[in-house]
Amino acid sequence: MTDTLDRATERAPRSLPVPRDPRTPYRAGSWAVILGVLVVLHLLAFQATDFRPEKLVSGATGMWNFLSEAIPPDLSGDVVRAGLEGALTTLWIGLLGTTVSVPFALLLAVFAARTTAPNAFVYQVARGILSFFRAVPDIVFALIFVTAVGLGPFAGVLALICHNTGVMGKLWSEAMEDVDPGPEQALRTAGASRWQVVANATIPGVLPQLTGLLLYRFDVNVRSSLVLGLVGAGGIGLLINKSIKTFQFDEMMTYLIIILIVIVLVDLASAWIRKRLQ
Repeated sequence: MTDTLDRATERAPRSLPVPRDPRTPYRAGSWAVILGVLVVLHLLAFQATDFRPEKLVSGATGMWNFLSEAIPPDLSGDVVRAGLEGALTTLWIGLLGTTVSVPFALLLAVFAARTTAPNAFVYQVARGILSFFRAVPDIVFALIFVTAVGLGPFAGVLALICHNTGVMGKLWSEAMEDVDPGPEQALRTAGASRWQVVANATIPGVLPQLTGLLLYRFDVNVRSSLVLGLVGAGGIGLLINKSIKTFQFDEMMTYLIIILIVIVLVDLASAWIRKRLQ
């Protein structure tokens, strides 16, 4: 019995020591350098932005005075009616800024996707246009259009159309590049043209992703239209700006409550639609 155990022990594989990874010291040094750079960058950022938490503590009295004037909100009929009308205008700005940009974003997305672009030149031009629309903030577009068409929601709609075209076109082009190439190759083999492939294979293949991204952008644009109102692009943001300038903080609080309710309802509706699309 002992001999059998000894022979079994001799035949059993012996555990070898795990070799040490020679890259471990290099990785540790790299992480130390990255951590040091981040610390330096944060110190520079704190200094450049005058980040002083003690100022918030010393200004607590002013904040308390502000809140005491804003609470309770002004729930008079005229204020609530104006807030509801402004919130509805804000909702319309976000809706039109999203939907009207769809054809422009879709066309640029087709040209900006490697799998659907006709050539490298068109691809680079489309990418450049999307980058420009995406790089310029919507509030800058709003200021430009306010000088062109005057104060009002039309300037806000135009601003959102431009900015949303850049963002949505970028997202859609990336979704088109990740589509299953099988149906596209089958149509090309059958002799279909480029636009037939896009219309019958590419877009149907990514339609759920495109719809989900569109709903997400609608949520964002409703919030953005609130900010655009602060620069004269209409909606409830204009009412909030006016109430702040006239020190009617109780009216401002009413408008904030109304827009909060609207945004929550938009979020719930978008989530319900996305769930039905899955």
